[in-house]
Amino acid sequence: MKNENRDLLPVGKLPPGILKSQVLSMAGINRSEVLVGPGIGEDAAVIDLSDIRGFLVVASDPVVGASINSGRLLVNINVNDVACKGADPAYFTVTLLCPRNMGIEFVERTMKEIDSACREMNISIIGGHTEITDRYEHPVLSGTMMGISSYNYSASDISSGDLILMTKHAGLEGMSILANDRPDLFRSFLSPEEISEVTGWSRSLSIYRESKLLRDIAKFMHDPTEGGIIGGISEIAELSGFGVHIDPGDIPIHDITRKASINLGFDHSHMISSGVLVAVLEPSRSEEALSRLAHENIQASVIGHMVKGKGNIEISTQEELWRVLDL
Repeated sequence: MKNENRDLLPVGKLPPGILKSQVLSMAGINRSEVLVGPGIGEDAAVIDLSDIRGFLVVASDPVVGASINSGRLLVNINVNDVACKGADPAYFTVTLLCPRNMGIEFVERTMKEIDSACREMNISIIGGHTEITDRYEHPVLSGTMMGISSYNYSASDISSGDLILMTKHAGLEGMSILANDRPDLFRSFLSPEEISEVTGWSRSLSIYRESKLLRDIAKFMHDPTEGGIIGGISEIAELSGFGVHIDPGDIPIHDITRKASINLGFDHSHMISSGVLVAVLEPSRSEEALSRLAHENIQASVIGHMVKGKGNIEISTQEELWRVLDL
């Protein structure tokens, strides 16, 4: 990744020519309501919302633990947050601080990933900031996603007895980051084919599809990022004032993740899990929810329920990824 054979770019904003050709040219889709989008000298976007009905949903998230496929990951984790509010993602801003030794190659590759992911979900990139810096050894990416929703979920609507459903399997994002950025940690106990399979999980880190299937019947939806499945459910418990009863054996775990958790000594239920949707549902809606997801070949399981009092899980957002990355 080092630019050893040519001059390094100067610290600061990208030169206008490079900015135009390798950043501003990759802006997702064109949306007619975006009156002012990204451009040299443009400090803010202008969006005409006069013909749009619904709620504007806004979420911001950084990428701090990944470098490979980090552009696509940045889009997905921000889409996931607005999707949990029943929104269709529409507008995205990106801040990219690139270490000087990684150069324009990293900027261009990352922007191509962001542009491609945004085009797949009809998102317009409306602005942001791109800079070469000598203050950091690793890139810093942050995004803000905006979407339009017809729903206004509140944790105050959750009741004792409501069921907790999750899609896919625990540790999805963390395993993907490890396979892409630190495959050396896996080589002593996973085959090359298994590592390649986990690397491909980076294409499954969006919950947009399943959120659209459940948003009209869910009481509340959440994207379990840092702290994993237990961390995400702990946050729902804190918000709602209810406890949670979960049988840890009901939390789906992939065989490869189980093997990794044993060999690397981490708790899969506390491994960062963006790409998994956690939904709270009335018991009468659970069969319908599972049927809708199964029809679209999305793995899902009911793993617990809300209870009055403390419940049987310790409220914790402990994250396992950072400890594993230090091995």
